[in-house]
Amino acid sequence: MRILITGGFGFVGGRLAVHLAQAGHQIVLGSRNASGAPVWLPQAEVAQIEWNDDVALEHCCDGVDVVIHAAGMNAQECAADPVAALAFNGLATARLVSAASRAGVQRLIYFSTAHVYASPLVGSITEETCPRNLQPYATSHLAGEQAVLGISQRGQMQGVVLRLSNAFGAPMHKAVNCWMLLVNDLCKQAVQTRKLLLQTNGLQQRDFIELTKVCRVVEYFAEGHGELAKSAIFNVGSGESQSVFAMAQIIQQRCVVVLGFEPFLYRVEGGLNEIHPVLDYRSANLALLGIQLTNSYHTVEIDKLLCFCKTAFTPTPSSNA
Repeated sequence: MRILITGGFGFVGGRLAVHLAQAGHQIVLGSRNASGAPVWLPQAEVAQIEWNDDVALEHCCDGVDVVIHAAGMNAQECAADPVAALAFNGLATARLVSAASRAGVQRLIYFSTAHVYASPLVGSITEETCPRNLQPYATSHLAGEQAVLGISQRGQMQGVVLRLSNAFGAPMHKAVNCWMLLVNDLCKQAVQTRKLLLQTNGLQQRDFIELTKVCRVVEYFAEGHGELAKSAIFNVGSGESQSVFAMAQIIQQRCVVVLGFEPFLYRVEGGLNEIHPVLDYRSANLALLGIQLTNSYHTVEIDKLLCFCKTAFTPTPSSNA
């Protein structure tokens, strides 16, 4: 199949592109900027996307079987400019959906976020949970979801919405904007400073999922296996939440194996009676399709991420003092 991936040079998009190319698909990397094929996927096509031009968008979708929409503004960008967040995550997504439908695309897979439900995420959450987060990152993604779900309900194209939890893993190149993500940030810290510094006590619960598993979920839907699914909304998480501190300890242990040293782990001390709510982020609709994402021990993905950081980021002399 010919698959267009918007945000194809980004964190999720880049990893998806390589995974789907290895599965035998023809990949088109969508980007705002004109560029040649990257060294990490030289056989890919590259399409420059003009988000405000409906004709140009439709042209990008010509001859494409599947569109994977992985481009979007992150939480920090949305908070800084809520109007731009709605314009891109919402309106630009609606334009892409319409253009893809006119071009005869079979299905469109949209990357939304688990944070549409709440911020912070707490308690038991399934796809039946009502989204209540009013922050721009959440509301703009919900607007994009509505565009995808609407065209799917009208039977013009299969639309799939993936509400992604805390994904982590090595990007395809170090310039990718992924180093604000907790696990990625900690692995980079370990290589550069031999320290793991948490800005909190680390007791917050999060659902971490390896990017490798996210790629497998997308491959399942891209190849049309989920066409008879009763829902178009799917939570994508491991279903096994753990504290930020526990994840930092795993990274600390893997540093011993991969890097040959144990970084110092520092966290802010909390109060004696401080309690953080448990998070149970359930991928119930994926389970109905027979897709299980549990048993996430994370070590393989973390090891690869540490190796990537070791190659990409050279420690400063003061780091070894």
